[in-house]
Amino acid sequence: MSNDAATLPEDPAQLKAMIAALQAENAKMSATIRAHDQLIQTLRLRIAKLKKQAFGKSSEKVEREIEQLELALEDLLIAAAECHAGPVAENADEDQQEADGNGAPERAPRRRPRVSASTPRERRELDPGTCCPDCGGDLRLVGEDVSEMLDMVMAQLKVLQIARLKKSCRRCEKMVQEPAPSRPIPGSMASAGLLAYILVSKFDDHIPLYRLNEIFARMGADIPDSTLVDWCGRAMKVLQPLTDRIEAEVLASDLLHADDTPIRVLDRSQRDRGLGKGVKKGRIWAYVRDQRPWAGTAPPGAVYRFAPDWKEEHVREHLSLTRGILQADGYKGYAKLYDPGPDGAARFREAACWAHLRRDFHDVWTSTGSEIAREALDRIGALYDIERDITGKPAEIRLAARQAHSLPKVEAFRAWAEQQLTRLPGKGDLAKAFRYGLSRWPSFCLFLEDGRVGIDNNPAERALRPIGIGRKNWLFAGADTGAETLARAMTIIETAKLNGLDPQAYLTDILDRIHDHKINKLDELMPWNWAPMAAPQAEAA
Repeated sequence: MSNDAATLPEDPAQLKAMIAALQAENAKMSATIRAHDQLIQTLRLRIAKLKKQAFGKSSEKVEREIEQLELALEDLLIAAAECHAGPVAENADEDQQEADGNGAPERAPRRRPRVSASTPRERRELDPGTCCPDCGGDLRLVGEDVSEMLDMVMAQLKVLQIARLKKSCRRCEKMVQEPAPSRPIPGSMASAGLLAYILVSKFDDHIPLYRLNEIFARMGADIPDSTLVDWCGRAMKVLQPLTDRIEAEVLASDLLHADDTPIRVLDRSQRDRGLGKGVKKGRIWAYVRDQRPWAGTAPPGAVYRFAPDWKEEHVREHLSLTRGILQADGYKGYAKLYDPGPDGAARFREAACWAHLRRDFHDVWTSTGSEIAREALDRIGALYDIERDITGKPAEIRLAARQAHSLPKVEAFRAWAEQQLTRLPGKGDLAKAFRYGLSRWPSFCLFLEDGRVGIDNNPAERALRPIGIGRKNWLFAGADTGAETLARAMTIIETAKLNGLDPQAYLTDILDRIHDHKINKLDELMPWNWAPMAAPQAEAA
């Protein structure tokens, strides 16, 4: 991405202060990287010992632990690769040495990906033309520079040969050659299309990289796991300005849906212990802006944030710059966001979720067959019948329909619920469901006061479904940093999907353009503004 050096101060004192701050930040990052390296070596040793233990016998438990530790190691290596900057050198041909079970495996230089001769090649020539740009003389061909990139096209690998023809002027002998095009990862042979395929496979399809290694091998390319890890981390680093902008845009909304779900992550403090004791439970929060139900003008977007625990301080930090209406469940960590501030006004108004309340009654009805629970479901279902007719209509139309049709039904539900509570055992699940709704009644009624507010929090719950799908493929993420990378990847991928984009096509184009794109025009690359770059005229012909 283009940077403007003119923004640097000319005052030597200010420059020294900036250098000192960068040095401090570098020292902090170096310490983090050293901790990552230690954890990586510990995981490799654990995997090696388990492989030695499993040798010669069938042990499903041991094999499963090996697989999950390898996935955790993969996530951690991606996060570590994301922290590194600068070109990569894929020149070493040595394979990574295997561990013998008596110590950590030695770290060998990462070798260049191997591509079989049968892999299709596509040659693209960058021709400077026939006339010298300086004097107008005829150019003659004297040679060319050829480099290669791996690209992904419809589940078939091909090698892109970038041929930069060298020509000399017959009149003045000037050498003329097109400049080498920028690459998504400087120094790497991975094309934007291949990187996009890997990111979507890893973070959206939840395919572990070791399985991608097997897929690529069937296509004729031996790409080491370590290379795939590095490509993922560096690609996420390239995309970070875009993910930061998506996060800022979405969290600036005055109406958000929020929800969270648990995710197991590797616990560094327990890294020498077994699988069950070496993990902890973190949380992934999803914050969603979706104005489509009320024909709002802001495009949809989703932001994912990871936290190592369920403490309320994380929610306050996530939403520190946000005010308005928050539609969420009854998690107590949101409570302080609804409290009045020094000026007497609350930062957020709470909008409750009728779908959540409905599930409580549904659970009672399916387990006991309660007629009261059945009637509660019918009453809530009548509200949803009204909502189906006004979905996608402007907020003022929705509000008018709710005032005319939903408000009487909601008031009747409250009176009926209060009446039922006087007849039910206080400790029963049905009474708890009624108390949950009545104790937060103003929040359940906010949708009757504002046509923008949804009747439920389903947008946030839908945003967390990919996490549930991913948990079927992995037991835990590779430490906190691996979960943070997962959250950033889901932010850009899920936001693209919310805007009707194919995330792979979108990321391919973005990774191909972002290094040459001016930072003050970053908004052009946002999912809701994106238009694919036009194909070159030569290819169109």
